[in-house]
Amino acid sequence: MTTRIEDRFASLKAEGRPALVTFLMAGDPDGETAFDIMAALPAAGSDLIELGMPFSDPMADGPAIQKAGLRALNGGETLRKTLATVARFRQGDQATPIILMGYFNPIYVYGVDAFVAAALAAGVDGLIVVDLPPEMDDELCLPALAQGLNFIRLATPTTDDKRLPAVLANTSGFVYYVSITGITGAAAPDAGKVGAAVARIKRHTDLPVCVGFGVRTPEQANAIGHAADGVVVGSALIGAIEATLEEGRATPGTKEAVLDLVRALASGVRAPSLAEA
Repeated sequence: MTTRIEDRFASLKAEGRPALVTFLMAGDPDGETAFDIMAALPAAGSDLIELGMPFSDPMADGPAIQKAGLRALNGGETLRKTLATVARFRQGDQATPIILMGYFNPIYVYGVDAFVAAALAAGVDGLIVVDLPPEMDDELCLPALAQGLNFIRLATPTTDDKRLPAVLANTSGFVYYVSITGITGAAAPDAGKVGAAVARIKRHTDLPVCVGFGVRTPEQANAIGHAADGVVVGSALIGAIEATLEEGRATPGTKEAVLDLVRALASGVRAPSLAEA
């Protein structure tokens, strides 16, 4: 039986276009606003949704996503609330894949078996846990795969051909290629270098390759999308949220600011290659 993630990439391949993958932090700037934005993402053009699990000590997140996680934690967001948000989303949308992204500590505290069961029950499709290397697959990756959750691994510019097979060994759903050496949102990716890196990864796997870290504009989304199977945008969306806040709280313009950007990014992803125009 295929997963929602696999089904979505198969349908996008048939359409002949890349995926737009959008990232939001659960509970940012508050639980209700975050849910309202999440629920509206598919109609705005998001093909897959990554939902951040707030954590106090992130390793790969840039300032924008770090602040989003802190806003969520200060507002009382917990892993149980995040799973409840996914379950609520599933009441109105059974098709859009949802990937939880974050760090192992909250999952470890929750209990791996209990977390995997709760994630499946809520309607989660995949996991990205950035601080669990392949050498720790027994901790979460293999139990998740055994229960039908996709486990999505990160490959980076420093993942050489010797290391890549280990990274890909138990990866499923898609490969997340980090387009820059550094933290989220730190720099813009080079489409030419990304294309070469994606081609190298594809020599080792048949999985789709999605590219993230640094994509902010429709033009960048277009260029990266035509070099890969999908484009991941996170910091730019978090920035759109932050720019509308007043004293840390959502305003009437918060939701639409995010959705306007998603619509623009979706148009960029769906357009013919601007580089060939």
